[in-house]
Amino acid sequence: MALDVKRFVARFVEEARDHLRRLEEGLAQLAVAGVSDAEAVNALFRSAHTVKGSSRMLKLVAITDTAHKVEDVLGALRDGSLAPSPELCRLLQRGVDAMAAQVDQVAETGTPSDPDPQLLAALAQAVSGEAAASPPPPQSAAASTDASPAEVKLKTAETVRVQLSKLDELIKLMGEVVSSHARLRQRLVDLRGFERAGDSLGGRLQGFARDLRDDVFTQELLMDELHKKALIMRMLPLSIVFEPAARMIRDLGRSLGKDVQCVTAGADIELDRQLIDRLSDPIVHLLRNGVDHGLEPQAARQAAGKPGHGTLRLSARQDGGFVVVEVADDGGGLPVDFIRDKAIKKGLLTAEQAAAMTETEIIDLIFLPGFSTSSIITDVSGRGVGMDVVKRVVVDELQGSIAVESRPGQGTTFLLRLPLSLAVMRVLLVQAGGQSFGFTAQYVAHLLDVPPERVITVAERKAVIIDNEFVPVVPLAELVGLNAAPPKRAGCLLVVIKVRNEKLALMVDQLLDERDMVIKPLPEHLRGLPLVSGMVMTGRNDLVSVLQASTLLDAARRQRGVAGPSEAVSGARVRVLVVDDSLNTREIEKDVLEAHGYQVTLAEDGLDGLAKARSSEFDAVLTDVEMPNMDGFTLTAALRKEEAYAHVPIIIITSREKEEDKRRGIQVGADAYIVKGDFDQSNLVDTLKSLLG
Repeated sequence: MALDVKRFVARFVEEARDHLRRLEEGLAQLAVAGVSDAEAVNALFRSAHTVKGSSRMLKLVAITDTAHKVEDVLGALRDGSLAPSPELCRLLQRGVDAMAAQVDQVAETGTPSDPDPQLLAALAQAVSGEAAASPPPPQSAAASTDASPAEVKLKTAETVRVQLSKLDELIKLMGEVVSSHARLRQRLVDLRGFERAGDSLGGRLQGFARDLRDDVFTQELLMDELHKKALIMRMLPLSIVFEPAARMIRDLGRSLGKDVQCVTAGADIELDRQLIDRLSDPIVHLLRNGVDHGLEPQAARQAAGKPGHGTLRLSARQDGGFVVVEVADDGGGLPVDFIRDKAIKKGLLTAEQAAAMTETEIIDLIFLPGFSTSSIITDVSGRGVGMDVVKRVVVDELQGSIAVESRPGQGTTFLLRLPLSLAVMRVLLVQAGGQSFGFTAQYVAHLLDVPPERVITVAERKAVIIDNEFVPVVPLAELVGLNAAPPKRAGCLLVVIKVRNEKLALMVDQLLDERDMVIKPLPEHLRGLPLVSGMVMTGRNDLVSVLQASTLLDAARRQRGVAGPSEAVSGARVRVLVVDDSLNTREIEKDVLEAHGYQVTLAEDGLDGLAKARSSEFDAVLTDVEMPNMDGFTLTAALRKEEAYAHVPIIIITSREKEEDKRRGIQVGADAYIVKGDFDQSNLVDTLKSLLG
């Protein structure tokens, strides 16, 4: 009797995918180690052998042929006739990718595609020792004009596998909740009895209140536990996104004429299924960009002393209640000068504004809608529709954050910081202008109750000094278009929000609550509101808007406006370099100086400041002390060794107020030392005027 393949396909697909995942993980470890571990190779061989045998039984000959060739190479590694090498591991990875694609086709259509004869030949040659490298990709994407790169899309699983023990725990907990609810119903019966008793309540009411309080507390504990258990059942490993993404990107690289190695790490970290589904598109965007214009062509890489193949790394790690996903390439890094020039040409900023921006601020321009670093539009990238989508999904929809690190000649890393789940998030509730608002906890940096004298006025706006930096102070009611109520308290209650390196202190009337809450999405007709990311419901059934921190920062900048030069321009055409690792402090000092007619350039640390000082001429330098890469003392000493800056005024502005710090500032060559706690804008301008003569 003929075997009914359809009855066994689902089980084969599930089993084959497990073995292919083991093969992919094992090959990645083998490529990194570079040394053949006998047991590890045995495990890889067994997985390939199992896929071969299972597919043969089901007459899936195409999969059998590919698995057989992969098994032969692993067999040669096992008996020592072949030695592991990066090239051999990439060839085996191509074989695993091919099998995975065939298994996917079996899952969809029941029939796998024919094996790639070029791949099979390369595997056979590797066994014979004639060649150990995978067949070269086309020399360029234009080499095959008839076949454009396939659209890279990821599919997540429609089902979640749950251990029986977890279901048992959930059902047991449900029983506890039902029992607890029965006690609450009894309290309702008791209350009706009180109504009938009339005035003869006596001490019964106090006892009832005590019992009700205890029952509500117990119910809350049970509901929290039930919610956590239910969420755990919906958690999925990131491998669901990572593994198909890595496979598809290797295929995309070959279609573009690039030999691409995509390695993953941390794929066992779990996220809520809701996040997994929305995360796939941003990851694909970032990986596509990495392949298309992050990795250089093979000839350029070899000329720079790099391996001919490029590497993309897709990794995840736990960070408290968040997961950080990193997408990194070892390409040439982001073309900062090109981004700056293109932004000027597109009218996004003036040449003067661009000159004053730090490298990080220039890089952030890639997230603007319609902005692309590609010089040509292709099927893969260059339309300027990718990075703004990534930011919108990660920041607006997933309540996360995104940062970029670029190293010239070494590559680019995108860091996505995401909550574990969107179902329940920690929310701070506040009141401002007579209304309630919420902030998700990841954007709240500080809660401060400060006396009025700690709020100073700098460049005609309020600020407070926190951890060695000036942080602007703005009433929340003003930012959201409400009338600020007269203060009912002596101090200033501040909620300091932070997005990446930028902070803003929001003045509020009172703090209402902080707890885990369910954030509800906005109705369809309101989802275009940039200020509100969602809604939460209080115990009184009041809906409260959860505000988007990044939009509040943008609104504060617009409210501040651009400071124009003073009518009495004593510092006209005088160029000043401001060096500070705090974005807020840089911006405040810039506003003060520009208001008095100075031309200001910003640098984000001592190393950046030294590079800008050497590439341009400045009439004065203002620097912080505590900065990464190079501190202010070291920067001052380095500038004094430069002939061009031997006599240029250098002012240190810092929170360090000890006498030994001031003496050190004098020793390294500073002309003035201003303590931030005593900061006064007129003091800064007067000091600068006197030093400039």
